Amino acid sequence: MKKIVALFFNLMIGVIVASVTGGGGLLALGVGGGLSLIKTGTEGLNMAIQKEIWQNDIIEALWADNAFLSYAFNADQYVLAGKVVHIPQAGTSVSTKTNRTDLPAAVTTRTDTEINYSLDELTTDPIRIPNAETVELSYDKRNSVLSDTKMSISETAALNILFKWNPTASGNILRTTGTAVAAHTDGATGNRKKFTVADVKAAQKLMNKQKVPSADRYMLIDADMYDQLTDDMTATQYRDFSSALNVQEGTVGKMYGFNIMMRSEVARYTNAATPVPVAWTTAGSATDNAAVLCWQKNSVERALGMVDFFEDLGNPTYYGDIYSALVRVGGRIRRADGKGILAIVQAASA
Repeated sequence: MKKIVALFFNLMIGVIVASVTGGGGLLALGVGGGLSLIKTGTEGLNMAIQKEIWQNDIIEALWADNAFLSYAFNADQYVLAGKVVHIPQAGTSVSTKTNRTDLPAAVTTRTDTEINYSLDELTTDPIRIPNAETVELSYDKRNSVLSDTKMSISETAALNILFKWNPTASGNILRTTGTAVAAHTDGATGNRKKFTVADVKAAQKLMNKQKVPSADRYMLIDADMYDQLTDDMTATQYRDFSSALNVQEGTVGKMYGFNIMMRSEVARYTNAATPVPVAWTTAGSATDNAAVLCWQKNSVERALGMVDFFEDLGNPTYYGDIYSALVRVGGRIRRADGKGILAIVQAASA
C-alpha cells in the first residue's frame, strides 16, 4: 500500500513538472518513474525523515529547554572538526613606559599559549519502531519517538555542561545556613539546612570580594531549593523578586544582583570538608547534598560541536525502523583561579 501511495505521489509531481515545462504525458511518466527509482537507505524517497530538520530541532531544544546555557561564553566558533575546542590565548601584554630613558629599548617576544579540550560525545540508545507500514500511515508514533530522543539528549547535554561548571576550590564553595529540612536528592537521607535569602546575599558578597563584574550574574536553583528560598522571603522581598520574572529569558526572579533561574536538577556534592562534585551519572548516595550554582556570564563556557541524527529504515534484522542521535558538547570554568563561579552546597543538619 505504501509503495502505491508513493508511486502516485511521484506521478503527480511528474504531471506538475510536465505542465510547467510544456512537456507531455511521457515527460510526466519519466519524472514520476525516475523519482520512484531513487532510494534513500533501504526505502523510497518519501519514506526518509528530513535529518537536517531534526538536527536543528535538537540544537534549538538545547537552548529552549535549558535557557541557562545561553548565559555563558559561547565557544562554538573555536570547535575544530566538531570534536575539539581550540582557543588561542594571548601572552603577556606589551609594557608601556613614560619618559623612557633607557635606550635602546629592550626587545621582548610575546609567547602565546592555547587551551584545548575535547567535547564529550553523547549518544541516545537506538529506538526501534516495529511494523513500519502502520506507523508511516499516521507518523504519530515516529514523531513521538523522535521528540523523546531530542528531549533525552538535550537533558543529558545540560547536566554534562553543568557538571563541568561545578567549582572544586574551597574558596568558591558556600554552605546553606537555614533550618532543617529533609534531604531531597535521589538516595539522600537525613536532614539538610535550608537554602535562604541570607545564602543569596553571602554569594553576592563573595563575588564582590572576588571583583567579579556585577552585570550578567546568574543563579541556577533546583525546584526544591527554589521553594525553600521563596518560603524564606518576606512579602516585600517576594514582590520585588517576582517582578523580574521573564519567561522568554528563563528567569524566575532577581535578588541581590543575580538573575535567578530554576530547573529540576542542578548539581550534587559530597559531604566532605571541602565538598566534591558528584557526576549526574553516579547513583545517589545517602550523604549527597544538592547545590545551587552562581556564575558571571564570562566566567563559564559552553561549546557545541557535531550534531547528527541517524536512521535505518526497514532493517531486515529488527523488522522495523531504528533511530538514534549524537551530540558533542563540552564546557569549562574559564578562569584558572575559578573566580566568578560559586556553588552553594547544602549543609547537613540534625
